[in-house]
Parts: sequence; structure tokens; C-alpha cells
Amino acid sequence: MRAALALCILPLAAEPSGEEIYKNRCSGCHEQASPRIPHRDSLRKMTSARILRSLDFGAMMTIAYTMNRAERQAVSQYLGQPGGNDAPRAEAYCKDRRAPLPARPRHSWNGWSPASDNARYQPDGGIGVADVSKLELKWAFVFDGDVNSFAQPSVIGNTLFTGSVSGAVYALHARTGCVHWYFQANGPVRTAIRIVDGAALFADQTGWVYSVDAATGTLRWKRRIEDHDATRLTGAPAVWKGVAYFPVASWEETRALSSAYPCCTFRGSVAAVRIADGGDVWKTYFVDEPKPTGITRAGTQRLGPSGAGVWSTPTLDEKRGLLYVTTGDNYSAPNTGTSDAVIALRLRDGKIEWVRQTFRGDVYNSACGPGLPNCPEEKGPDYDFGSSTILAGDLLLAGQKSGMVYALDPAAGGRIVWERRVGKGSLVGGVQWGMASDGKQVYAAVADTGMTRNTGARPDDLRRFLLDPKTGGGITALRIRDGEARWHKPGTPCEPPRAGCSPAQSAAVTAIPGVVFSGSMDGHMRAYASEDGKLLWDFDTVREFQGVNGPTGHGGSIDGPGAVVVNGMVYITSGYARFGGMSGNVLLAFAPR
Repeated sequence: MRAALALCILPLAAEPSGEEIYKNRCSGCHEQASPRIPHRDSLRKMTSARILRSLDFGAMMTIAYTMNRAERQAVSQYLGQPGGNDAPRAEAYCKDRRAPLPARPRHSWNGWSPASDNARYQPDGGIGVADVSKLELKWAFVFDGDVNSFAQPSVIGNTLFTGSVSGAVYALHARTGCVHWYFQANGPVRTAIRIVDGAALFADQTGWVYSVDAATGTLRWKRRIEDHDATRLTGAPAVWKGVAYFPVASWEETRALSSAYPCCTFRGSVAAVRIADGGDVWKTYFVDEPKPTGITRAGTQRLGPSGAGVWSTPTLDEKRGLLYVTTGDNYSAPNTGTSDAVIALRLRDGKIEWVRQTFRGDVYNSACGPGLPNCPEEKGPDYDFGSSTILAGDLLLAGQKSGMVYALDPAAGGRIVWERRVGKGSLVGGVQWGMASDGKQVYAAVADTGMTRNTGARPDDLRRFLLDPKTGGGITALRIRDGEARWHKPGTPCEPPRAGCSPAQSAAVTAIPGVVFSGSMDGHMRAYASEDGKLLWDFDTVREFQGVNGPTGHGGSIDGPGAVVVNGMVYITSGYARFGGMSGNVLLAFAPR
């Protein structure tokens, strides 16, 4: 039962012993009798890997934010039985355990976007406008034991590659869903996987990057590209001339919930490494080394500057020899000119060519919501850029959580050519994970999630936020040359209203000729006509699915990755409950009937 993973932790200063961490943080909940909170005796029957998975990205992820990785590992090992994550069942494997990799695949979606411009546009996906209404489920793959699914698949020929919350990376047959191989990473793998020179490149949520043989799943090399304990690697790498460019982000701002935590020291960056062996090429940070800046009212040291993490895949501009990245907010003062910005780096050495900041003074961390001591005086709106830029001819397009879409001139230092509001914007508003463009229009879906903070009236309800089932969402088509709105479709309220349901459209958008796909936190994937926004197809993923790999799973909120369209198939990841949405654990494959 998933409810059995609903651990409960009470905040206290970190201790190195798993037993002490349990006594001081966990026993207050897990030593009582509650139908929704498992007793310690039940936890003792689980593997330590399963408990850790719950703390990392399961039922306990919002409560475990203030714990560092070592603490989570320690308490998991203290409570759980020895053992790792389970391998796929024998019947789940393909007859051929070697994944076929054509040298020049006719069909592919390699990484975050089919092309390095990050337009998320598939010009020849094998599906036309007339086919979309005929899409039906062909198979479902269940991430057994997970309660979230958040990785976007990549497809090369007939092989699909995907990561998972458990850290298992799979190579599946794209037509049937059978398993060629799987590889176990050190932590959860959210990044899309990039295939280059026979290697599968990806990163995990603990700061490690990997090169795995794409045909066999054998490790070639792995290394940690950032030592900060709160490192979170979410964006797939960009690739150019034997070098992989990994974006580096963090969840340190959530550590600030603990008033005893000295906030903050993480610095966002891009790390360029050699594909052949993982060796360093260059690394560029976006804030200076943090220094003491004062004391909080709780008596804890403040440090800064910090933040400006890079959440998304960098955009490649070979013509100008540049790499474009977008950054998040500062976590602590002082504010910097590189937060909430679009930044151009030289490919050859990582030197910053220009910076275009779109919102200054955005200094924010998670202590600001409940008004805790680590909240900085600036208390910014948390208007990160969470999505990649799109290189559309001579313009660079960027969508922000503020609800704004910008067109920049990369040849003129990122000068803003036009800007348009497409959403209200908020901490969980505006453009979250990605727009799409067909070269004529850019399609921007917005979250604008309605939520209230959970006041804890029920001690066994571990959600930090409660979602408004009627507020949020919407998608707008803008003409690229001048930003004029061509059409807009509002979000669709949840019917019936239910817990964890929101009309927010925070997932990345995908476009094919004549069609735009946009997922929602209500669990629906919808397809719109790119000409006028007419609804062409609507599939509700919030249901039970029998996995081709054996176990039964369930769909949930669609957030983060968008649809992947390739070779006459549409692939959808369902079940990301990060902001109080509906959990799930499936990858779904569709084709026209």
C-alpha cells in the first residue's frame, strides 16, 4: 500500500546517527497508532531503499526537505531491511537484451527536444492532424514501488530510454514496452536522456552525471559535478563537439525551512565535461562565493549571495558559438544581476557573453511562506525561469514564472524585442517547464496554480499545499515576429472537484505540424489545433493501468515533462505530485487506431 510509505518527521537539528534522527524527528508520529501513518514495526519490514525512495520523491518528500542526503540515508538504513530496488520481473524483458541503436535513425526524440534549439517541435512525428483524434493506448509501463513519475523519455529508432524516481534507468522497446536493460543510479533520475556516440548521458538528483552504454546499460563513467549537498540536476545536457553541458540547480531554498540552517551557500552553474571520459572542460558559476551577511532572529548565520540555479536544458547556438541558459532566484541576500535571467555563455570556454535579467531583487526561499527566520528581507516573488529558451531564427524566446514571455535579440546582447503577458504569475504560476514553437508561433501554457497552505488541521495529512480545483491553467499562441496573441484557451476546471486536482498546465508543451499537446495537473493530456486552439483530443490519465512489465500502476498529475511524439507514437509520463497534485507511476504509449 502506498499509504504505508507516509512517514512523518518532526523538525530538529541534524544528527549523524540514524537511530538518533528517528528518535528526534520520526518517533513522535511513528510510535502512535494511526491508520494513515505506518508504525515503526511496519517500516522495519521495508527495504532501506524503499524508505529512502519515499524520502527522496515519495509520500515524504515535502516533509523531508530539511534533511540532507546523509540524514535521509542514515534513518532509512536504521529502519529498513538491507536490499536495493527490485529489478524488473523476468517476463518484462525483451528476448533481445541488447537495445538496437541505428547509426542514423530515421526517427528520434533525443533529449529534452528533438533539436538543439529546444523548440520541442517534431516536424515528422508520423502523426498528422487527422490522426490525433484516433489516438488510443497501446501499452503502459509501471514504475513499480514509485509514487511519482517525472522523467521525460527519449526515443532513438525503436528504443526508448527513461529514468525514474527510484533511480532506475530503463531501455525499453518503443513499440511494445519490454525491457532491454535497466541501470541503477545513485539517486532519482529526472533528466531526459541524451544519446550520443553510443552513450546514454543523464544526471541524478544528488549531483551525479553518468555515461552508460546505450546498447547494453553498462556503466562507462560517472562523476559528481557539484559537491553541494542540496544539488539537484533536472535538465538534460546540451551536446556539441564531444562536450556535454550539464545545468546545475538545487533545492537548498527548501532547507531554509529549518531555522537552524545557515542559508544559503549553493551557486547555480553550468558544467562542461568531455563525453568520452567525463573530464572537466570548464565550469561557470552565476553567483560569487557566499560570505557571512548577518544573523537571523533565531541566531543563525546568514550567508550570500546564493541561488541562480539552472533548471533546464541549455540551448545551443552554433552560428554564434553560444550556449543560452535561464536562471532561478537568489536564495539569500544580496540579490545579483544573474538571477531570473537569460545568460549567454561562450561554448569554447564558458565565459559569460551577456546577461539579460528580467526581474531584479527576487530573493526568496521556502521560509518566506510561513514567515520563518530564514526568509530574506527582500522576500521576492520566486519568479524563476524553469524552462529552456527557444532559438527561433534570429530571436531567442523565454517564458517565466512571472507569466511573461520575452523575445530577445541574441545578436544585440539579449535586447528585449517584445514581451507579452500570458498568465498572472506566482511562485507556482506562469510558464513553468517549457514552451513549444513551430517557427511561426510560440505556444505558452501556464500553471497559475491556485493553492492554500495546509494548516495541519489533520496531523496525518502531510501535504504542504491544498490545490484549488477550479483555478489555473490556460494556453496561448503568440506570433513570433511581434508577440501578438493569435488565440487563447483557458484552463479546464476539475470536474468533479477532488483532492490533488488542479487545472494548472505547468507541464512542458509539445508541437507537431498543426497540433499542440499540453498536459495538466488534472491528469489530462490535451491536443489543440495550432491554427485556432480547437480541442482535438483529450485523455484522462488518472486511472489504473496494467503494466506490460507486470505490476499494476496508476496515473496522476501531469507536470514537468511534456508529450514525446516520434515514429507514429505519443509517449506521456503521468503522476508527478510535487506541489500537492495526484501521485502516479506510469509511462503511457499511444498510437492511432
